[in-house]
Amino acid sequence: MKGIDVKLLRAFVTLAKKGSYSSAAKALFLTQPALSKQIQMLEQLTGGELFLRGRHGASLTIFGQQLFSKANELLQSHVDFLTYAKEINTKNREKLFMGFGISSFHQVPRWINQFHQQFPECEVIISHLPSSVQMKMLLEGSLHIGFVRMPVSKGLSSHIIFEETLALAVPANSNIEFMNIRSAISAYSLLQLDPSTSPCLAEQTAVFLQHNQLSANPVTVTEDITTILALVAGGNGVAFVPESVRHFLPAEVRLLMSVERQNRWNIGVVWNAKITSSRRDDFLRLVMARNTDIVL
Repeated sequence: MKGIDVKLLRAFVTLAKKGSYSSAAKALFLTQPALSKQIQMLEQLTGGELFLRGRHGASLTIFGQQLFSKANELLQSHVDFLTYAKEINTKNREKLFMGFGISSFHQVPRWINQFHQQFPECEVIISHLPSSVQMKMLLEGSLHIGFVRMPVSKGLSSHIIFEETLALAVPANSNIEFMNIRSAISAYSLLQLDPSTSPCLAEQTAVFLQHNQLSANPVTVTEDITTILALVAGGNGVAFVPESVRHFLPAEVRLLMSVERQNRWNIGVVWNAKITSSRRDDFLRLVMARNTDIVL
């Protein structure tokens, strides 16, 4: 006996359950002649008549009744096989775990979008993490790519993507044309992100205050950059932020840059070359290729 096409088994089981060629054809999205042809083909392959046609529709012959349970079982096995294959495919679907910080808040999502256009089957999971945490996870193998403040931990590979500068976010309605950073800090409370979640920014702020002999006691108000910008917009204070936040700066906030000594630091893309990941390498190639197109 030749191999039986699963569509013939589906036609047989559906017709047996519906008891009507018209109802079964409708359920299978077939015409009645097409369904009849499939049943005839199965009868030829099995060597016996499967249905009796009468005024009340189609009923199984004794031969058909004997084959029905096995046909139904085979059909269900086919469904189970396809379901199992999809589950395996989902589990085996590549995932790319990535970390980023405030300074890469603007550019990384764009790279992810470009990456998805080339590799739609790869899922990217991204988390906002301090540089130190990202590097620890990269060394452990729980993160594929990080965007961190340079330099990086020993054992990691890196590529500098841009230079960051410290800026002071002030309310836009302040008299900023005649205000410098010193006078702004004197006129407003100095707000800051939680140092435990943004240690680099807290460190740069402390260094800037010390180098410029500015007296201020930063007040920790939030862990979220958008929240602190909202507070500044509402006139609740000023805050040191990476200059790259200008990409998503509220209209009610302006940035003041130091005309004297500026704090600058490098931001790089980082990975663990000891761990093999083809999709990670694909993402890195995309970043390297577009690095020269970054406008900051």
